[in-house]
Amino acid sequence: MPVFRLNQEIAFPPPERARSDGLLAVGGDLRPDRVLAAYRAGIFPWFCEGEPPLWWSPDPRFVLFTDELHVSDSLRRVMRRGEFSVTFDRNFRAVIEECANAPRKDSEGTWITRDMIAAYTALYEAGHAHSVEVWKEGALVGGLYGVAVGALFCGESMFARARDASKVGFVRLMEQLSAQRAPLVDCQVPTEHLARFGARPIPRTHFLEALRELAQRQ
Repeated sequence: MPVFRLNQEIAFPPPERARSDGLLAVGGDLRPDRVLAAYRAGIFPWFCEGEPPLWWSPDPRFVLFTDELHVSDSLRRVMRRGEFSVTFDRNFRAVIEECANAPRKDSEGTWITRDMIAAYTALYEAGHAHSVEVWKEGALVGGLYGVAVGALFCGESMFARARDASKVGFVRLMEQLSAQRAPLVDCQVPTEHLARFGARPIPRTHFLEALRELAQRQ
C-alpha cells in the first residue's frame, strides 16, 4: 500500500488506505485546521523532530470505553486519601510542555515538538484541545491532554512527577466523560499502562463508525 504525500490542500486519503503499520500519509503541515480535520477523519500526527509530518490510522485501534474503566483497589485507596486535586483546562501549556519533557521508556527525545506544542495550544485556545492538571500541595505533579471531537476524546500524552498522579488525573477525566455521556476514548496505539485501565483494540472499521456518530454530538 503506498504512502500518500500531502500538499497545501487540507485533505486526507481514506484512512482505510493506510499501510499495515498504520502509516497513511506524509507531509503537509500542522495548521490547527488540518490537525482537527485529521482527527475528524480518524487520523492523527505522530513523528519525531527533523521528520516531515507523518499521519497515522492504525488497524486495530486501541480504545477505552468509559463504562469499561477498571480502577485497581490500590488506586482507589490513593484517591480516597485525597492527596491530589484535579482541575481541567487550567494550564494547558504547562501540561503539554511537561509531556514533551517527560522521559520515555526505550526512547530518546519526544514526538511533541515545538511545532506540535504550537498546533495543539492553538486547538486549545479554539476550544478543541483540553488538559487535565493534577496538583499536590500547590505544585503541578501530573496531567494529560487530548483533543475532543464531539463526544469522542482523543488522548495524546500524559506525565507524572509524583507516583500515581497521572493515573488519578486519567480516572477523573473518565468520570467526567462518563457524566457527559461521552462513551469512548481513543488511545490510538496499545500500551500496557492503558490496558490496565481496560483499554482494548477494536477493528478500525468499528472505530470509524463510532467516530462518525460521536463527532456529531456536542
